[in-house]
Amino acid sequence: MNDHSQLDSQFAWHTLAVPQTLERLETNAQIGLTLQQVSARQAQFGPNEIQETGGRTPLEILIDQFTNVMLLMLIAVAFVSGILDIQDGDFPKDAIAIFLIVILNGVLGYLQESRAEKALAALKNMASPLVRVIRDGKTQEIAAKELVPGDVMLLEAGVQVSADGRVIEASSLQIREAALTGESNAVTKQVTLTLPENTSLGDRLNLVYQGTEVILGRAKVVVTKTGMNTELGRIAAMIQGVESEPTPLQQRMTQLGNVLVTGSLILVAFVVIGGTLVNQSAFRDLLEISLSMAVAVVPEGLPAVITVTLALGTQRMVKRNALIRKLPAVETLGSVSTICSDKTGTLTQNKMVVQRVQTASYSLRVTGEGYEPLGEFKIENPSPSGNGHAPGIASEQLQNDPEVRSLLLTCVLCNDAQLQEEKQQWTILGDPTEGALLALAAKGQLEQKKLTRQMPRVGEFPFSSETKRMSTICQQPSSEGAYAMYTKGSPELTINRCTQIQQGAEIKPLTAEKRKEILNQNDLMAAQGLRVLGFAYKPLTDVFPADTSQQEAEQQLVWLGLVGMLDAPRPEVRAAVAKCRQAGIRPVMITGDHPLTAKAIASDLGIAQSGDRVLIGQELEQLSQPELEQQVERVSVYARVSPEHKLRIVKALQSRGQFVAMTGDGVNDAPALKQADIGIAMGITGTDVSKEASDMVLLDDNFATIVAATEEGRVVYSNIRRFIKYILGSNIGEVLTIASAPLLLPVADVPLTPLQILWMNLVTDGFPALALAVEPPEPDVMKTPPNSPRESIFARGLGLYMVRIGIIFAILTITLMGWSYDHATKNYNEILQPDRWKTMVFTTLCIAQMGHAIAVRSKTRLTIEVNPFSNPYVLGAVVITTILQLMLIYVEPLRNFFGTQVIDGLELLVCLGFSVLMFVWIELEKLFVRWYKSRKKA
Repeated sequence: MNDHSQLDSQFAWHTLAVPQTLERLETNAQIGLTLQQVSARQAQFGPNEIQETGGRTPLEILIDQFTNVMLLMLIAVAFVSGILDIQDGDFPKDAIAIFLIVILNGVLGYLQESRAEKALAALKNMASPLVRVIRDGKTQEIAAKELVPGDVMLLEAGVQVSADGRVIEASSLQIREAALTGESNAVTKQVTLTLPENTSLGDRLNLVYQGTEVILGRAKVVVTKTGMNTELGRIAAMIQGVESEPTPLQQRMTQLGNVLVTGSLILVAFVVIGGTLVNQSAFRDLLEISLSMAVAVVPEGLPAVITVTLALGTQRMVKRNALIRKLPAVETLGSVSTICSDKTGTLTQNKMVVQRVQTASYSLRVTGEGYEPLGEFKIENPSPSGNGHAPGIASEQLQNDPEVRSLLLTCVLCNDAQLQEEKQQWTILGDPTEGALLALAAKGQLEQKKLTRQMPRVGEFPFSSETKRMSTICQQPSSEGAYAMYTKGSPELTINRCTQIQQGAEIKPLTAEKRKEILNQNDLMAAQGLRVLGFAYKPLTDVFPADTSQQEAEQQLVWLGLVGMLDAPRPEVRAAVAKCRQAGIRPVMITGDHPLTAKAIASDLGIAQSGDRVLIGQELEQLSQPELEQQVERVSVYARVSPEHKLRIVKALQSRGQFVAMTGDGVNDAPALKQADIGIAMGITGTDVSKEASDMVLLDDNFATIVAATEEGRVVYSNIRRFIKYILGSNIGEVLTIASAPLLLPVADVPLTPLQILWMNLVTDGFPALALAVEPPEPDVMKTPPNSPRESIFARGLGLYMVRIGIIFAILTITLMGWSYDHATKNYNEILQPDRWKTMVFTTLCIAQMGHAIAVRSKTRLTIEVNPFSNPYVLGAVVITTILQLMLIYVEPLRNFFGTQVIDGLELLVCLGFSVLMFVWIELEKLFVRWYKSRKKA
């Protein structure tokens, strides 16, 4: 290759004619590349495949789990505890138990994070593994990864395109590019076109792209871009360029670990240094105390409880048609402050239904639902220049009116869809817009099968995004040599081709005044949220010559009228949008539709409010990123935008502090889905790439499901906060109790062993915490602003609650510890039962937590005001955990393993009495807060 033909990923190949393309690539359409050229270019350009960069290996992910500060502290405790036990000749059961917990938590973290990034794998799968090419004048089949720029590919129906290329020969070539561009219609490719450099991706009708599918015809294509320089490669680079940020929950758990470990080390240092100064010979005892404190401060059961809570949240969301792909996303949903949603199929039903018909004489309203061919034509107002038909004219008469019938005939004959009935359900095969036109004609008693037999199609000019029109040429019934061309398309562009208008049975000149009136009617219908098409026809004496262009053929047409159709909003979306507003969440619509249509639907649903701006794609292109950031908070509707714009919109919203959920279904949506705080893919219409790049998949493609999932996310976060304050309140009480023992008792002894603390943190804390994880939502869960993703885990009084409850726990337990120590030393043989008082402390701490679990279900309501059966799992967990705790005392094998002693009935009653005081205290706090608030109001 010459220097000028070195690979340039930005070069606009659609601007060159076929000869210039072949010359630039130094190839030949009939011979292809020589083997020497192929070898040189493979060395220069590398394999034609998506390349992965960065990312962590499974081993790196596993190692990262053990860099958590709380787990590191537990590992250190296990080592020291094991050494001390071995020195004493004891079995190191505490160390083994701690190591098992560390391993379990590490495995749980690994399973959450080890889900390999599959978006790139899905991109790779979009290229066919084999491709037919011409090399050295011979047709051969090669691996797609061996393609190089300049290769000549042979395409036919059913194959996937393996690289980007310029079409050099084609026969009826139609390619489905929906995965790449989001456009559902197949695109007809054309060889002779040369296009302006700024032509959008979907309008480059002379190029084909890797990953798209040939659905009709065949072609010869010269490869222009391979590997990471293709459009798919560019998207892959964008996906890999999006850095994965820790979720709010992950950030809060890191903060929690840092605070707990720092606090624990300070307390340990205080106890060890203070104790050593008082009694220098007690260092070993103080070291054992510090080990127990370190174990007590770490909530070993918390990772498992959070994982189970998130898993339960995903199950509830699946029942509401939201599939969560990444577990932390369950809680993250609770922080969403902006939802950016596609319109078609998400906010609307994706079923086009004709609502209005406008001809020269009539303004008609059409009734009926969906694609079912049942409905009536009702005159709203006779057109000002019409023939004065009365509004009460019968529907049967109306559909036989010449001008209405001509328009309905065009709806059928200029159409590639099929209307069909299956199991008493009317569906369409083809484009929804064309299906709506068939349903309209069927309401006027025009049957597609009968008409296409009577008036067979003999020629056509397919729809293109350049002309925005489609025309068919059909033979007329009962007359040889007579034909007609039927045209539909953009009203503005179609009427420009018309010189006459049909009014009744007459054909009249189309005056400038009438043309202006029709365009005004078009704008009025678009402002009502309707998608509008213009219709025309032209009588012919013969078919056009084969070399006639569409521009030449579509001249001097007869205008027939306008048809306005609506993709009706889903009935449940309006309530979902209102719920969003109430919850402080801002909904935003993103669509490729006409701005007037988009704004009308957005206003109807409550998405667009007075003062909100509609930003169109062309305007967005002109804005720099800082300028876009200044405008995003005033824009509720983005119209005529391409999927590539979504990434800019997400980044702009995030720069303004918004926590963004973004929907998408195409390959081009994948970078935006990955960049968004919550990427939401469509389960029905979404591509594999968009699903793999997302955090959540909508199984029903419904906006209301996003709102339902957001509500579940808030419930999950609320429950996580509930059981964190439950668990850590207990842990703080344990730490303070252990720290006070050597200072308040005559012996420097540890009231709790590491094994007993692990039991408390995993079982007596864990079971009730799991039960609290399924607590039903508070009534106001969607009536408050979203949780700030930057708020501390200790925000909104949670930190103060934990410290306060921890101190009360400690006071109650220390009081019990002093009484039980005196009681044990006075009444029992310390040689035979040295740990009797420790068992009482252990039992009190465990059972007091049961009262705490019951009381913590509601922050404001008393326990007697809460339905105990709204969460029966709490009662079950309390009963089971209490039984398990008593088994540690009264079942000998368990007693021996955990180092407890049998306590008598009086001592057990004392433990229960002190435990109940915890429950009483929390209930009194609620009464105090209620009294204080009422006093302030008064």
